[in-house]
Amino acid sequence: MSKDSKAIQQAQIFSFHPTGEYYFAKGLKYFHRRDLHKAKKYMERAYELEAGEPMIACQLAIVCTELGEYEHSNELLQTILSGLDPFMTECHYFLANNYAHLGMFKEAYKHVNDYLDKEEDGEFSDDAEELIDLIAFEMDETGESLEYLDQQDGLIFKQEKAREQLETGNFAKAIETLSEIVKEYPEFWSAYNNLALAHFYLGKTDEAFNVLDEVLEKNPGNLYALCNQLVFHHYQKNAGKVAEITAMLEKIRPIMNEQRFKLGATFAMTGQYEQAYKWLKLLQKKGFDHDGTFYYWLADSAYHLGHTHTAEQAWKRVLSFNPEKEGMEPWKEAKEVSGFEDHYPSIMKRLESDLIEERLFGIFLTKHSIHQKRVSNHDAFTNNKKFDDLEKEYSRYIRSSVRKHSAGAIHFADHTADLLLSHYRPIKLTEAGVFLMWFTVAAEAYKRDIPLKNVQAHAASIDFIWHRLRNEPMTQKEAAEKYGVSTATLRKYIQSVNDLLV
Repeated sequence: MSKDSKAIQQAQIFSFHPTGEYYFAKGLKYFHRRDLHKAKKYMERAYELEAGEPMIACQLAIVCTELGEYEHSNELLQTILSGLDPFMTECHYFLANNYAHLGMFKEAYKHVNDYLDKEEDGEFSDDAEELIDLIAFEMDETGESLEYLDQQDGLIFKQEKAREQLETGNFAKAIETLSEIVKEYPEFWSAYNNLALAHFYLGKTDEAFNVLDEVLEKNPGNLYALCNQLVFHHYQKNAGKVAEITAMLEKIRPIMNEQRFKLGATFAMTGQYEQAYKWLKLLQKKGFDHDGTFYYWLADSAYHLGHTHTAEQAWKRVLSFNPEKEGMEPWKEAKEVSGFEDHYPSIMKRLESDLIEERLFGIFLTKHSIHQKRVSNHDAFTNNKKFDDLEKEYSRYIRSSVRKHSAGAIHFADHTADLLLSHYRPIKLTEAGVFLMWFTVAAEAYKRDIPLKNVQAHAASIDFIWHRLRNEPMTQKEAAEKYGVSTATLRKYIQSVNDLLV
């Protein structure tokens, strides 16, 4: 064998490993040639190799749009805006264009305005203006108007407000917000389902089931209502109803991925892991890439069925969305977090809330947290633009070493919350409502310049009203004895607290 042939043989040992950039360039070449299928093939390979590169994701989304794959394109664009590069504003224009093709003019109108708000003289501003004209024309054809879409934006705002209230345990306010929505939009079924959840979390099980019954009467077969019914009956330990609704859900074959996810997550929540895994694994195979919740239930169901590798891989994805869940895998003894006061993300979420009672609660949690030093040095605590004078004073108070000698509204609010804490610790989802109610009262009193006094009477009245709101038995005598006040005093303060809650 010649030296040359040996050299060739040796050279063949070194394989060529193309990079994401290489496949991206090839994809662009085919895109410019209008060979869209090959362009997509190479762009997908580039995205696999460099999933964190927003430019690749965006170009792949454009190719998908050209192929008429608008929903897949939207998924990629939302991935960019939600994490890869929130400042890639042109994605809003591309989303608007896709939604217009899908006939979803409300979403198209929202995103085209988002784009113009951020890029008044941007690369696609002329196209965006033309798209608004097109949307207006299409709306005229259906007998609707852009003013109608503006009303829909109000609905979106209320939805987001209700979602935040639910996630932070402010169930009483969530009920108010969602009740407004269903009154204004009597066929907006997701609001009904969330209203049922708020009632259930607040302990109002009869009201929760009544709302779901109303949905199923007006919209028979509503999957989300059936799933919520199953979860509620599971937690109520109604085995007969669980079996009955499970039999119904097992016969359903949803087409939409979001419905498949709801079905899979519901089965996982109720301990029916085989059914859960079937749906969640199917979604994974189809490229469904939702949020950490999807991967949590996939990991949970896979673990319970012995699919260890799938469970571990899914858990890695959970951590990519929620790093704070490290060590909380279903197959390990999770590090016990006693309550919100020791859960760093929960505190931060409240400090960054748009609701003053949430932020005040976040400051209070900081005081009692094992993460106090970490939180109190964070910008959300020391330099929070949402804080008003009351919150700024409270945050300084928490950082101070002379709290015992303080007086005024802050000291009173904090002292009362401490007294409630002596009865409601650890603070979990249900208990959070007691404190949110108290800080709502404290903030309103401060706003109206009403001085508060008698810590014990205020704590007792909050406790009593909270129990009544949850339909839980507590007499005025029991509440008064619990906090060492007379029933006459309690009655007086119940009235004043109710006046501040209105």
